[in-house]
This record gives sequence, C-alpha cells and structure tokens, in this order.
Amino acid sequence: MGVGTSNFVIRWINFLTMLLAIAVIIFGVWMSTHHDSCRRSLTLPVLGLGAVIFVISIIGFLGALKSNSILLWIYLVMLCIILVAILVFTVLAFIITNNGSGHSVPGLRYKEYQLQDYSSWFLKQLNNTKNWNRLKSCLVKTDDCNNLPRKYKTIKQYESAKLTAIEAGCCRPPSVCGYPAVNASYYDLSFHPISSNKDCKLYKNSRATKCYNCDSCKAGVAQYMKTEWRVVAIFNVILFVVLSMIYFVGCCARRSAARSHSKA
Repeated sequence: MGVGTSNFVIRWINFLTMLLAIAVIIFGVWMSTHHDSCRRSLTLPVLGLGAVIFVISIIGFLGALKSNSILLWIYLVMLCIILVAILVFTVLAFIITNNGSGHSVPGLRYKEYQLQDYSSWFLKQLNNTKNWNRLKSCLVKTDDCNNLPRKYKTIKQYESAKLTAIEAGCCRPPSVCGYPAVNASYYDLSFHPISSNKDCKLYKNSRATKCYNCDSCKAGVAQYMKTEWRVVAIFNVILFVVLSMIYFVGCCARRSAARSHSKA
C-alpha cells in the first residue's frame, strides 16, 4: 500500500472515529443529567470510552496528516493494547456465559431459571449484597413487572405468554410454589406453598417487593446478562477484525512515513 493511500485511509478513519468519540462524550454528558441513578452510574464508563477513542483517533489523524512516524508508533501501540484487551475480554465473556440455561415448565411457554446453573463469576457478583441492592433498586424502577397487567388482560393470556427471563424470575413466584394467579401481577398467597423453595416465602404482591429478593430473580438477571454478554462478545469479534485491518493499514502508513523521513 502506497504512502498516499495508507495515510489517506488512516486520516479518514480517525476523523470519523473522532466524530464518533464526540458523540459518545455528548451521550455521556446527557446521561449525567438524568434523574435515574441507574443510568447515571454508567456516565463515567461512557465518558471514559469517548475520551479514549478521541485521544487515539487524534493521535492517528495527526500522525497520518504529518506523516510523523513517532505519532504513528504511539497510535499503533495504543491500538495493539486495545486489540489485546478486546481479545481477552471476548474469550472471558464466552467462558463466563458458557453455563446456564432455562428449564421448561409443563403448561408454560416461558422457561424458569436457577441460579446455581450459572458460572461462579455470576454467582459471586449477584450474591454480593451491595451489588444486588443496586441492581434490585434499578429493577424496581423499571416497568418490567408493572406492565404485565397492561400487556396481559386475562389469566389465560398471562399463562400462555412468553415472559422474558427477568419477568419470569422477578415478577412472579416460581411455579413450584403452586400459588394460583389472580391476575398478571397478583397471586393468592393464602395457599400453603407446595415446595420448600425459599423463594416461595420471599415473594410478595407488593410492587416494591415482588420476587426481587429471590434467587429466581438473580437467575433471571444472570440469564439476561448472559444474553447481553454474548451479543457484546460477537460484536467484539467483528470489532477485532475491523481494528486488525486498521492496524495493518497503520503499519503501512508508519513504514511509509519512516521511509520518507530517511530519504529526507
């Protein structure tokens, strides 16, 4: 690849990623103004990501614009570190999300989840009281459970619904409890539970309680996290390939810059 071509490609790629970084930073600032503490907690990671992308992009852009081999060296080293980090994270993500799956329940279209099925990392994070209290407060603020009566007007609709992992684990008692459903958000707890599962006693019809203290809710969150992590891991594989191609073009630009300086 010629000096002009490689420098042109690196300049435009990094110009576009600078615009992306600015958009990410603006999004992070917007999140910091949000009243929801659950969203505000993501502000620093988002701002940090935007800042890192911006710094790397401007170093690569200036290095290609000035044909400066030192800046291009710094750019390639930083890009290499990111590639290694993406690779490590992706491998760990696939390992952590390898365990855990739903259990079919006769008569129900959705699956129920059990906490012990998931990896030890998920168990450690979700059984940590501080972590779970923060997650639980976010779950209570969402409309996942509150929207069920609006989505399913009758018991028949509710019982034939395909609930999400969080809806199945956090919004209702486990089916082994045997509590009859009055509607999509209320169960008759006057019945003695037919199972010794501790979640049966933890479930309450209160909007603020539901089954948020249950292991079944933690399992539902674990399943949700597993699904999201798998999506991120697949995205990371694509990102790794794209960044590897950019790294190759960057190497060409650096070699071209070094040759032009040596001739000068």
